[in-house]
Amino acid sequence: MYRIRLDIEFDGGSVDELREHMARMGFRLGETELRLVTERPERLILWRDGGRVVGHTIWHESNTKTHPDGEPREEEDRRILEEELDVEGDFVELHEIWLGDESRGRGYGHSFFDYFESMVGAMGFRYIVYYADHPAALAICRGRGYREAYGVELDGIDGGGGVFYVLAKELP
Repeated sequence: MYRIRLDIEFDGGSVDELREHMARMGFRLGETELRLVTERPERLILWRDGGRVVGHTIWHESNTKTHPDGEPREEEDRRILEEELDVEGDFVELHEIWLGDESRGRGYGHSFFDYFESMVGAMGFRYIVYYADHPAALAICRGRGYREAYGVELDGIDGGGGVFYVLAKELP
């Protein structure tokens, strides 16, 4: 068995860097994501290996009763959060996590979650919530003790919609 030394850094970045990163993966920056990052640039975390962007995260604060924009949370979403996952009140939502295909399987995701869970805990938040449907994301969260439920309908990255898992972790 051998170990790979990761030279990964997690830091902020610019909207232009995010756009370039997404374009390399064949996507473009959505309106919601642009709004979240423009409103509060600290919501963007770029993952860099040796200075090269290999992934990114967009996060925001939320609540079991309302979305960040003040709109009431959908009843089924609220029920899943509060009743099935025991999330109460304020939490941090992992809005989007992207790691390019060529960078998967190298430990970046695990390193990111170590960093992010520590950061969110230091900010005083009790819960992290993540809506996901990608098998790699589900595997990482399951391995880190996130509780899960199924059944929230979302637009998804391509706007085509789908049913997603809701993953939640209570921080120590």
